Amino acid sequence: MPEPRKRGRKPKPKTQTQTETESESETIMPGTTKNGTVASHSLPATTTNDSRSTSPARRGRGRPKKMRKHADNSSNDNHNSANNTNSNVGHVASPERSRHGEGNDITILPPRWESVAVKAVPSMDAVVKVFCVHTEPNFSLPWQRKRQYSSSSSGFIVGGRRVLTNAHSVEHHTQVKVKKRGSDTKYLATVLSIGTECDIALLTVKDDEFWEGVSPVEFGDLPALQDAVTVVGYPIGGDTISVTSGVVSRMEILSYVHGSTELLGLQIDAAINSGNSGGPAFNDKGKCVGIAFQSLKNDDVENIGYVIPTPVIIHFIQDYEKNGAYTGFPILGVEWQKMENPDLRISMGMRPGQKGVRIRRIEPTAPESHVLKPSDIILSFDGIDIANDGTAKALCLSGGDHIHATAVVPFRHGERIGFSYLVSQKYTGDSAVVKVLRNSEVHEFNIKLSTHKRLIPAHINGRPPSYYIIAGFVFTAVTAPYLRSEVLVADINIGYEEIVNTQVLALNGKPVRNLKSLADMVESSEDEFLKFDLEYQQIVVLKSKTAKEATSDILATHCIPSAMSGDLKT
Repeated sequence: MPEPRKRGRKPKPKTQTQTETESESETIMPGTTKNGTVASHSLPATTTNDSRSTSPARRGRGRPKKMRKHADNSSNDNHNSANNTNSNVGHVASPERSRHGEGNDITILPPRWESVAVKAVPSMDAVVKVFCVHTEPNFSLPWQRKRQYSSSSSGFIVGGRRVLTNAHSVEHHTQVKVKKRGSDTKYLATVLSIGTECDIALLTVKDDEFWEGVSPVEFGDLPALQDAVTVVGYPIGGDTISVTSGVVSRMEILSYVHGSTELLGLQIDAAINSGNSGGPAFNDKGKCVGIAFQSLKNDDVENIGYVIPTPVIIHFIQDYEKNGAYTGFPILGVEWQKMENPDLRISMGMRPGQKGVRIRRIEPTAPESHVLKPSDIILSFDGIDIANDGTAKALCLSGGDHIHATAVVPFRHGERIGFSYLVSQKYTGDSAVVKVLRNSEVHEFNIKLSTHKRLIPAHINGRPPSYYIIAGFVFTAVTAPYLRSEVLVADINIGYEEIVNTQVLALNGKPVRNLKSLADMVESSEDEFLKFDLEYQQIVVLKSKTAKEATSDILATHCIPSAMSGDLKT
């Protein structure tokens, strides 16, 4: 009996060429043509999170989809080589495929990543992950600290066996550890210096093993607008290194949130998330042009990050190397007014062609505050003219370790920057020549610069807060992190429980200069009563002997080790 005929289309006889082709065993490498030529446009332009993904293998039956010809014929060598082997340039198999015999079976082999061309960021191995345990002071109860908490951020290795990161990454640290890329070991780190104003910290590691096989990051020049930057770090969302790319979109004097100051900064459109802090920003040559440190979070904006530029970083490092500790960025200590109105310039005695800004207030703690006067017109700073809007014209970038005063502004030709940048490029103890117009006469003053001494400190620089306790009243120094004068309830202070956040003006008619003077005045008082004059015309009166006796019982009740902080005992 004849075999029943199978339904379907009758197979066509195979040609000799098809038979030879199917009998060959061919393997197509990811990112290559059959002869091993790398397909130049087969990979994504940017690799992030250190992950290399491949497209999934195409499944299904039927004829293979025809590949479109690429419009980009920039690589003539690849194009000609592909034509010689009858292969399509740009066709990339994600996993390896092997076709055997005449059947349609496909064997999926694991990809060989060593053959894939991947865009690598130079100096990436010098980027480390920073682990820190923080213990913040308790400003409400200044004799103790808050509960510990942990955080992770980024950093990178620089010359001299040192690591740079952000100051806020290791603020109030009790333990700091660092881990290199690809390592499973965390190394104990020592904090060498913290620059609160510029939000930079310098670390080191004693273990020699940490420094093996890694090269320090090199610093590049200040980038121009629209220059490409790559931010590398360890943000939230994963444990491996992450890479984000963008361009420099703005360069100006920025507000440093952590430092409560204003310094030069770069704005970029690359994402900077929690954990990116302290990571380097590389240019297209693989050199570091800044440190990621903050971002703008707002519903109206996206991907706005800020980078500490190299001039600020170099200033911090050289300050530490010169003085053995961070001394800060000096200030001129003046508040000024623009002189853009022509009538205002005439009234101040300015001649045509003269430009500058008017001093409207001088801080009492400013360096050489007795030299400059309100209504002085600042014409130039260290030989650099100041415009009516308070900006200075950019000059050339001078090379070498020592920059001449007339070439202190490292910007490209034609750009301007706020003249406060000129002051910030100086070091504590440096002198500067300030030219002013006073009563229509030009004067020059040689002013010695120093750091900003605030009447109310913005930071306590890692030290515990100072305090003094008498009769249940807790007095503490005025600082920006917290201002408080709190009452520990006891029989002796009945009626005073609601006195909080109140400034102390005098004790027994004598002005109180600071917290230490208050403690000394109370301890040495021989008067029968202690009379505290407070703001808003409030007073507190206590019997001296009774108040001192009650203080010991109050300290024991609240488990307070001492009536005053250690810095007040010296």
